Amino acid sequence: MTRSFTLAAALAVSFPALAAAATPEGWSPLLEPAQLNALLDQYGEDIRVVQITGEYTEGHIPGSGWSPYASWRSDMPNPGALRDLPHLTTVVQELGIDTDTPVVVVHAGRDATDMGAAARVYWTLRSMGIEDLALLNGGLAAWTEAGLPVETADASFFPSDYQGEWTDQWRATTAEVTRMVADGSAELIDARPAGFFDGLTWSVAAPGTIHGADNLEYSDFFDGTRLVGAEAIRAAAAEAGYTGNTTAVSFCNTGHWAAINWFALSEVAGYDDVRLYAESMAEYAADGTQPLDNAPNRLQYAWRAATNWVGSLF
Repeated sequence: MTRSFTLAAALAVSFPALAAAATPEGWSPLLEPAQLNALLDQYGEDIRVVQITGEYTEGHIPGSGWSPYASWRSDMPNPGALRDLPHLTTVVQELGIDTDTPVVVVHAGRDATDMGAAARVYWTLRSMGIEDLALLNGGLAAWTEAGLPVETADASFFPSDYQGEWTDQWRATTAEVTRMVADGSAELIDARPAGFFDGLTWSVAAPGTIHGADNLEYSDFFDGTRLVGAEAIRAAAAEAGYTGNTTAVSFCNTGHWAAINWFALSEVAGYDDVRLYAESMAEYAADGTQPLDNAPNRLQYAWRAATNWVGSLF
């Protein structure tokens, strides 16, 4: 018996909550503030709360750590591109997270878009083998609105021994999406607002949408800044024509809004085989050779570009 095993066994005997893990009672992928507060009362520091957007130093959930969203994403020209596994491994280790650490990802709660950051980090952690994950519905804003405590002291954690691993179970690559477009083997879901889908506006990607895609805007899953429940998600998806009968691929410009749709459909509503196209339109349309729907011709493009530019002035 090794010394490290002996120490772990001794700790498990002395502190039962530290024994090898079962999912905390009352755990759910989407937690309301009162639920998270009750879990923290029961399990304390065994649950890792990680805030990824907002002003952490101005007040955060007691005991929560800070890990800025930028640490989980790439730089321009495509923030949606995956960070390399050694980088992500270091981020996870520094937060004291291992595969059996229950983790709650918290965003500031400014608006529905802000939740995309938390959903993208959740997806990343899930793909890295972390077993028990949750998002705080409404983020830190909902926590404070519920009158729950905050603190300003920084939290630090003893680094974990997590060894980087990755599964593509919940990911679609550009090569796979290209194949799916050609053979029609997946439901392609554009999570962006209708103007992007219709080719009327664009940002880091060419105007238009992936050939054969349907539009299911991420905001359809929200009531204000709160994600709705499973039944309402299924109803909104059905109204948009989503059947859930085959592989689904959620995409947007850079995998941010799309992460919300992935989380809502896969983790909350429980649909099988929902995948995130992390690189999304920024990579798919980069070389101009992929088939697009709703792409304007040159004259339309010039007119819309001029209109968008004039609109931005006011």
